Amino acid sequence: MKSLFFSTIISFLILSSAIAQSPLNQQSKFNRGDTLRGMLSPERSGYDVTYYHLNLKVDPSDKTISGYNDIHFTSLRNSNLIQIDLFKNMIIDSIMYNGSAIKYSRSYNAVFIDFREILYDGKAYMIRVYYHGKPIIANRPPWDGGFTWNKDDNGKDWIGVSCEGIGASLWWPNKDHLSDEPDSMSVTCTVPDEVTFVGNGNLKGEELIENGWKTSTWHVSYPINNYNVTLNIGDYRHLADEYVSKDDDRLALDYYVLPYNVEKAKTHFEQVKPMLACYEDYLGKFPFWQDGFALVETPYLGMEHQGAIAYGNQYKTGYAGFDFSRIGLEFDYIIIHEAGHEYWGNNVSAKDIADLWIHEGFCTYTEAIYVECMHGYDVAMDYVNAKKPSIGNENPMIGIYNVNKEGDGDMYNKGMLFLNSVRHIINDDELWFGMLRDMQQKSFKYKTTSTEEILAYFNEKTEKDWSLIFEQYLNYPSIPKLEVEKTKKGKNYEVKLRWLTDVENFEMPIFISTSKDLMEWVNVGNEWTIMEFKGKEKHFKIDEEIVYFTM
Repeated sequence: MKSLFFSTIISFLILSSAIAQSPLNQQSKFNRGDTLRGMLSPERSGYDVTYYHLNLKVDPSDKTISGYNDIHFTSLRNSNLIQIDLFKNMIIDSIMYNGSAIKYSRSYNAVFIDFREILYDGKAYMIRVYYHGKPIIANRPPWDGGFTWNKDDNGKDWIGVSCEGIGASLWWPNKDHLSDEPDSMSVTCTVPDEVTFVGNGNLKGEELIENGWKTSTWHVSYPINNYNVTLNIGDYRHLADEYVSKDDDRLALDYYVLPYNVEKAKTHFEQVKPMLACYEDYLGKFPFWQDGFALVETPYLGMEHQGAIAYGNQYKTGYAGFDFSRIGLEFDYIIIHEAGHEYWGNNVSAKDIADLWIHEGFCTYTEAIYVECMHGYDVAMDYVNAKKPSIGNENPMIGIYNVNKEGDGDMYNKGMLFLNSVRHIINDDELWFGMLRDMQQKSFKYKTTSTEEILAYFNEKTEKDWSLIFEQYLNYPSIPKLEVEKTKKGKNYEVKLRWLTDVENFEMPIFISTSKDLMEWVNVGNEWTIMEFKGKEKHFKIDEEIVYFTM
């Protein structure tokens, strides 16, 4: 536990300077392996996964896993060849189709399966992939993907896995691309009988088997990102509660915690219900109602595993006890942020990891929604603006498509400030929050999407073209810089304003005061906007809090 706390402090210090500069983001050269991982080749786009059933035995004594995955899919073209993915350090024992082993070849972490017969467009098929091995161990989970093999304070096994970015194929065979989520999934896991396996969704069955082992099956009844599929293995105690929605529907709340933290958890997790009420007010009902809301205590800080949110913040406020809000707010950052991902990232998901800002930017903005709901608008704006010093503006928020490269870690806080700017430029909260709610409850519900599709949605709903604003904030490192010149002319002033941007023909309004009691929006472009200002110079102010730019 001491090593966990120390690594958490180090992680906090890293995150405070610039959130999560991922190793993926530092990569500048790509090879065929990156293309195989990131591109939708015909061998990947030619089929649609409908269901996985992963069946594993996890042996903590030698840190191995073994078993098989049933992959159910529908062919989308006439072909005999498909690609699945599994890291090359994991050993494939066989791939079975219709009761017979079929041939396959491997290249980097890709597996090409030759059926030696045509898979017909529109028909359903199933393969079973038997495999085993020692999955890679995470050095700095959850940022470095892999397994965490740990012991709790009582010396019992405490095991987890996190794999966002690096990919779920580091530990189980699947079509490892964000664009294709199964409609549902089951995970059956056999573990030593002194510990318990907790998976995504709901427990469907559990039985003791021979020689000190126990098998459990969990089921997810909604589409799920591959990286959200998880294993939590520990000496867990189950705390059950429920949240009652505005329409008197009841959502199961399930908390799985270590035995010596039960009393802490009962008190600490009381913040879940008001959080869910806030999210319901602004975004609509919790998206995975049948599967319930769950927190599972993990040996790493946290991760948005759908229906089994990883929680490792040690029952502290902020980020491992530090004031991550920077303004003295006392809430558990991991609970608020990772629960926000059930909406952004899990319900509304990106098709390509290059668009991961859709997950992280919208989710971080949801933190601001929570603060506004609990503490009011002014405190929420303080919360948003307090994150400015953590933004580097050195690399774009959007990564490189088709090579599994995410954008810069600025996507968290810069993404929040960008969306906060859009809200205020729209200048219509009913429309803005109506858009977010519609994205969650209808237009993007249980879907994978892209920056391009979200831009088109914003354009349609607001009847405004956001193309250049999106391009500047998302595709370039720098934010708009406002150039201001004031010239005294008699008793008045001439004020000249223009944007310095990477994008040509850029336009964006700013909010200014021209008298003691008057504020107004002024549209500014790359060419000088000239206005006459009558009054005292001290009354001329440019609001830098509601739109994110520099001067």
